[in-house]
Amino acid sequence: MHVVEAEIREPLILGEKSYNDITEDVCAPIEGKANAMWYFVFGIAGLLALWGIGNILYTIGVGIGVWGLNKTVGWAWDITNFVWWVGIGHAGTLISAVLLLFRQRWRMAINRSAEAMTIFAVMMAALFPGIHMGRIWQAYWVLPLPNQFGSLWPNFNSPLLWDVFAISTYFSVSLVFWYIGLIPDFATVRDRAIKPLPKKIYSILAFGWSGKAKHWNRFEEVSLVLAGLATPLVFSVHSIVSMDFATSVIPGWHTTIFPPYFVAGAVFSGFAMVLTLMLVMRKVYRLEDYLTLKHVEYMNIIIMLTGSMVGVAYLTELFVAWYSGVEYEGYAFMNRATGPYWWAYWSMMTCNVISPQLMWFKKIRRNLVITFILSIVVNIGMWFERFVIIVTSLHRDFLPSSWTQFHPTYVDMGVFLGTIGLFFVLFLLYARAFPVLALNEVKTILRSTGEFGVKDKKVKG
Repeated sequence: MHVVEAEIREPLILGEKSYNDITEDVCAPIEGKANAMWYFVFGIAGLLALWGIGNILYTIGVGIGVWGLNKTVGWAWDITNFVWWVGIGHAGTLISAVLLLFRQRWRMAINRSAEAMTIFAVMMAALFPGIHMGRIWQAYWVLPLPNQFGSLWPNFNSPLLWDVFAISTYFSVSLVFWYIGLIPDFATVRDRAIKPLPKKIYSILAFGWSGKAKHWNRFEEVSLVLAGLATPLVFSVHSIVSMDFATSVIPGWHTTIFPPYFVAGAVFSGFAMVLTLMLVMRKVYRLEDYLTLKHVEYMNIIIMLTGSMVGVAYLTELFVAWYSGVEYEGYAFMNRATGPYWWAYWSMMTCNVISPQLMWFKKIRRNLVITFILSIVVNIGMWFERFVIIVTSLHRDFLPSSWTQFHPTYVDMGVFLGTIGLFFVLFLLYARAFPVLALNEVKTILRSTGEFGVKDKKVKG
């Protein structure tokens, strides 16, 4: 008898797991004590967060004169950080919403933590426009106020105001999407809880979930509706952020390519941050059987694709600046590449255009150490991209007499590092209280994409 084995895709769940094994593995970090590595990382993140909070309070108390801003460069380090954090917040909803609509099963191992990353990244981004106001206690003046306050209605033609609506809507939908997805997992943790207080808390969070067919049906319907709402928001948010620049008349900003270019860059940096976080969680929580090399490879392919799109956008910008014949545009891009900030420009090009091309090699995109390093390199490059766009277009304007250099102060750097620390504090606390994997959703694909199920599918004849 001749035996033929059909070629089958690599399993997404390794180790011939049972449903109980999945529950035990995912719930272990919540129910057990945190290991030494968790406390070590949390300690470093906590110190950074406290330092950053101190610098933020100092800025509010003294004024933004403590930053490195000057009469020419009014937007710099803080707006760079704002755009960078908004970009990182893109990938979570993209992974969950778009991949859910396309029925991609590999999303289930990473979507929950990616959604949490979105929430925390948008929170960090929202800090910067507030601080940049200078008098943050008067932030309510940006809202449409009654006439007794005077004619102070916001200018609804301003993309700065569109930012408020776009980011707040994106945050709200992402938060609901994340929470709805967690409800079945909260119910599992509730049923396993022994102590009265955790049991009560998870009971409230689970909203009476009992796992009935009716509950699952509603869960899937709501998830699809929210995914349908969130998908256009993924594209709208960074398009609108890009219009903060594109609607101006400053050389280097006034271009129609910014919306798609910013969206591609945001997905690029967001996926890199998801990869960084998931590789750390994979090691710390021993989730190698669920976050497999196949997941890493899929994400690296997306990083390679979006990195290539960003590279094309960079070249298109250079071509348009030359083809336009506008000497100010041409000078803006020549100054980026050869002026005082040449090191930032070429760091951006190296990190964002050259490094993702290494992913064409299968051995590299399946190598965890190289992937981890490249994911950090990509986010460094994307920070430089925002810095180059903002500062190099401002530091040399139309009047050579007002040309100047921007030099960040220790407060600038302290605030930025503080938001990184605060982000990791929130993410680590999330990982201790909530399941880092979509527990019940992973179970739904066990028989079709698990190692045990894949073996059963081999065709013999």
